[in-house]
Amino acid sequence: MNFLFLKKIITNLKENMNDHVVIITGAANGLGRATGIAAAKAGYKLLLVDIDAKGLADSKKIINASGGVAEVYQANVSLEQEVIGYVTYAMTVFGRIDGFFNNAGILGTTTPLTDTDVVSFDRVLTVNVKGVFLGMKHIIPIMQKQGNGSIVNTASMGAVGGLPGLASYSASKHAVVGLTKVAALEVAKSGIRVNSILPGTITTEMALKDVPAKTLAEKEAILAMSVPQGKAGKPADIANTVLFLFSDVSAHITGITLPVDGGITAQVYPSFS
Repeated sequence: MNFLFLKKIITNLKENMNDHVVIITGAANGLGRATGIAAAKAGYKLLLVDIDAKGLADSKKIINASGGVAEVYQANVSLEQEVIGYVTYAMTVFGRIDGFFNNAGILGTTTPLTDTDVVSFDRVLTVNVKGVFLGMKHIIPIMQKQGNGSIVNTASMGAVGGLPGLASYSASKHAVVGLTKVAALEVAKSGIRVNSILPGTITTEMALKDVPAKTLAEKEAILAMSVPQGKAGKPADIANTVLFLFSDVSAHITGITLPVDGGITAQVYPSFS
């Protein structure tokens, strides 16, 4: 990315986003929190949504302490009335919704497909698929009335390939990509853009917790082994990508599935050299 292009993005964000509102689900930690911090710095007003009340409070405290404007709403994204609740709250407080980072999701347990119980499988699909569907169902009509808006759904590199031991997660993220494409086509003429991102190996708590190493540096080194760039991504890498897709600089981009993975999905076989 050349300097002039980057400068245009930054200028666009700072000059045009002061009255713009973004909803972020899964905002209590990880990618949601990082994106909230970056969006607040860019001038967006935020509604942070999560089922984790303490994590939400911590995210709000961090953002408000840096001068950002953030409100919180505790909700289970897989329950329609609670989705209606956070959408209604955003409209009551801010009066508009310009961006939606449809990010909340769970990994589920790591087990072979044949050992995965139905309850666990259903839980992952309920949060990761139904939650994404419900968010778009209730936010798109508002954006249609406005005549504009940008939605970014969190998929995964597991949406373009299989993740052994994570059948439900991989299936759910394939579904997110399908929902993204359908929504993008249905609203393409109404000024709304819908895209999905594919986070790769990112140093979030969820990614690090099961890595067999003692120190953070050792865990990150292990994660980096399968990444062509030789390093794991940071939550800020995802945040920057979401802000790009929110901005007018990406005005002609919709319906895409964008990997943010250091080259993982570009390779056929991983190289450990």
